[in-house]
Amino acid sequence: MNSDKQKRADEIVRRLKREYANAHCALVHANAFELLVATILSAQCTDERVNLVTANLFRKYRTPADYANAEPQELEQDIRPTGFYRNKAKNIQGASQKIIENFGGEIPMTMDELLTLNGVARKTANVVLGNAFGIISGVVVDTHVSRLSQRLGLTENVVAEKIEKDLAELVPEKDWIIFPHWLIAHGRKICQARKPKCEICILENICPKIGVIHKT
Repeated sequence: MNSDKQKRADEIVRRLKREYANAHCALVHANAFELLVATILSAQCTDERVNLVTANLFRKYRTPADYANAEPQELEQDIRPTGFYRNKAKNIQGASQKIIENFGGEIPMTMDELLTLNGVARKTANVVLGNAFGIISGVVVDTHVSRLSQRLGLTENVVAEKIEKDLAELVPEKDWIIFPHWLIAHGRKICQARKPKCEICILENICPKIGVIHKT
């Protein structure tokens, strides 16, 4: 491990922790199953739009059986604003059916079991395990986390699984659940994709600004 990279990572963690002490999962949910559904819907969609859709969705469908027994076309229309709605509806119904058949209607609490569900890869499994159960299983890598990790020089990888491995080596395990929320908050507020606000960034003096184009 590069000692300079580790020192920078430690300082990044320290500063983000102080700046975004109230960071939390942005997907509104009341239980692990709702979080699973919301996370599936969040693919290629903003959390804000997902929350608008689930406000009604979670009143209409309350259990895995409700989703499994729904008319596919009706469920598709209920989630249509999130995009890719046909595939998402298929995944939600498939996951719900497996939860009923294989796990007694309860969300499984291990990575291996969650990965057997339709539409669930490591990101979704990490979201559910960390935010619904407080189980430290890995580091959630979404578009914000991927982009900022590269910009901050914490990884040179572009594949989510490899980025997760790099972050897991640099970030203390106790912070694996919350670290993505710090990065997401920072990415939305300051370190935006096209026009990062470097001049007011708390990480400005330790950020290598990889990929940032400065206009002269």
